[in-house]
Amino acid sequence: MSVKNSTALSAILLLVGVFSSITGTESIGVCYGVNGGNLPSRQEVVDLYKRNGISRMRIYYPDEEALQTLKGSNIELIMDVAKETLPSLADSNTAKDWVNKYVTPYSQDVKFKYITVGNEIHPGDNEAQYILQAMTNIQNAISSANLQAQIKVSTAIDSTLITNSYPPNNGVFTNEANSYITPIINFLVNNGAPLLANVYPYFAYANDQQNIPLTYALFTQQGNNDVGYQNLFDAMLDSIYAALEKVGASNLQIVVSESGWPSEGGTGASTENAGTYYANLISHASGSSGTPKKPGAPIQTFLFAMFDENQKQGAETERHFGLFSPDKTPKYTLTFN
Repeated sequence: MSVKNSTALSAILLLVGVFSSITGTESIGVCYGVNGGNLPSRQEVVDLYKRNGISRMRIYYPDEEALQTLKGSNIELIMDVAKETLPSLADSNTAKDWVNKYVTPYSQDVKFKYITVGNEIHPGDNEAQYILQAMTNIQNAISSANLQAQIKVSTAIDSTLITNSYPPNNGVFTNEANSYITPIINFLVNNGAPLLANVYPYFAYANDQQNIPLTYALFTQQGNNDVGYQNLFDAMLDSIYAALEKVGASNLQIVVSESGWPSEGGTGASTENAGTYYANLISHASGSSGTPKKPGAPIQTFLFAMFDENQKQGAETERHFGLFSPDKTPKYTLTFN
C-alpha cells in the first residue's frame, strides 16, 4: 500500500455485539497481510473469512501454509509474486518452476483468479525492468499447465502513475510511466486480463486537505462537484480509465486491488472515519451505480486489510488499516444496504 496519494467483505458478518451485519456481494474481497505480531493462525484466518462469508482474498506472496488451508474453501484468490523474486522470474525456466511449485499443485482445490506480478512498482524502481517479461513467462507457464482459462496474470499500480487527474477525464499516465506501463497494458489486453489498481482516497485527502473535502473522500458529500463527481473514489478510478483510453485500452477492466482508510496515526485517521469509509465503499462498490465513466456495474474491490499490522514499515497510519484487531475482534459496525 502506498503512503502517497494514491479491499473486505462479501457477505454477512455476524459477530455478536460488534458487527451488526455485512451483506454479501460478489464485488468485495479482503486483503490478508501478515506483517503483524500475534496474528491468528492461517487456519483461524481462513475460518474467519468463511464464517463471515468473505469470498475473496488477496495474499502478498506464495504463502504455502495459507494455500494448504485455502484448499476446498471456495475463496477466490489473488496471489502476488514476492517482490524479491521478481528479477528471477524474467527467466522462463524459473517462472515455470514457480508456477509448478506454487500454482499447479493447488489449482484443483484453490480458486486462483489473478497472479499479481509486482505491487506498486514504479518506473524508476529496479524491478520495473523485469515486470513485463516476468508476466509473460508466468502466463506462458500457466498456459502450459492448461490453466489460462482460470487464472489471469496482471500487475497492481498505484495512483502516482497518473497525472492531470482533475478533472478525471484529463487523467493520463506520467511521461515517466508511459513507456513502462504501455507494453504491460498491451499484454493485459491481449490476454484478456484486468489491470489491478490500488486506490486510496485517504492519501489523496491527507495530502491535499485544502482542496479535497473530507465528505468527498468519505462518500458523504451531497450532490456532485463541478465536474460531475460525488466522491473521490470514483474520480480517482475514472482518472485511471481516462489514462487507459489515451493509450488505446478503453475497454480494459480495472480491479481495485486495495482500498482502505486508517483508524489512527495521521490526519483524518480515526475509527469513525474509517468505519464510514469502509461501509460506504462496500455499499458503493457492490451497487449498480458504477462510476461516471463506467456506469451501471459493480466495482470489484478489495478492502485493505483484514488485520492491523503492527510490524509494517512506514508512516504510523500503515499499521492501522485492519478491519479486525489481531485477536479477531472487529473494529467497526458495518451494515450493507
